[in-house]
Amino acid sequence: MSAFSKDDNHLDGEGSVQVQLDPDLRIDGAKVFAVYGKGGIGKSTTSSNLSVAFSKLGKRVLQIGCDPKHDSTFTLTKCLVPTVIDILESVNFHAEELRPSDYVYEGYNGVMCVEAGGPPAGTGCGGYVVGQTVKLLKQHHLLEDTDVVIFDVLGDVVCGGFAAPLQHAERALIVTANDFDSIFAMNRIAAAIVAKAKHYKVRIGGVIANRSVNTDEIDRFNAAIGLKRLAHLPDLDIIRRSRLKKSTLFEMVESDDPGLELAKQQYLQLAERLWAGVEPLTAQPMRDRDIFDFLGFD
Repeated sequence: MSAFSKDDNHLDGEGSVQVQLDPDLRIDGAKVFAVYGKGGIGKSTTSSNLSVAFSKLGKRVLQIGCDPKHDSTFTLTKCLVPTVIDILESVNFHAEELRPSDYVYEGYNGVMCVEAGGPPAGTGCGGYVVGQTVKLLKQHHLLEDTDVVIFDVLGDVVCGGFAAPLQHAERALIVTANDFDSIFAMNRIAAAIVAKAKHYKVRIGGVIANRSVNTDEIDRFNAAIGLKRLAHLPDLDIIRRSRLKKSTLFEMVESDDPGLELAKQQYLQLAERLWAGVEPLTAQPMRDRDIFDFLGFD
């Protein structure tokens, strides 16, 4: 029986208490990516600049922020847009009263932006929020005119709720730095993706090294468990300044900074590579104790 069958009562992954995705909420037609990584590693910066890079290639792009902070898209829109949950609450959850303009905002270079938001702390599940967001987008036929969907997902939380974007994605991308905590989180995220891959089409697409001069530890870990690095963004001050200016790198005009062109080219090359298609990676994540020993120093 299909993993997407309404009649399939299997749990979503071994030991999971999450029900499987409603087949009516599948995203068809667009290339769908889910961006994960340790909290504070630069997922929103990566997602927003990657969205613009896709748009520069002529693609119609939708970025969905999946974080209660709802700050995924602010460099695209120049503001903190209302979340889907906020908007639904304002109409007492009567979704039929909403229009696309109530929750979809156009950002830089035509990138369409949605902030799913999240339930108040300790009161609900992020998976419900993601599901409601995709449901609205499908009801308003907004996914039919989209080439690329990017889910920017909260921190390194890989519980069933915040792993929900993996039910929609074709490829998951992991953002990491060249340090112990980031790589430890990457291993956990890889394990979550491998678990979801048992029932869904999502596969690991690769690793984006961020905020790192070197990538030696990332590359050593990748080689050990079967991952590959797709891009490398060094720790560039121009990236920090772009966030302060509420801008993507593609809007910055500081031509005297050599790091600006380097960073933009990395994002454009990454977008081209992802659009052309990256082979799925079959990772074998380590146990916590093993990765602790693997990354530790005498």
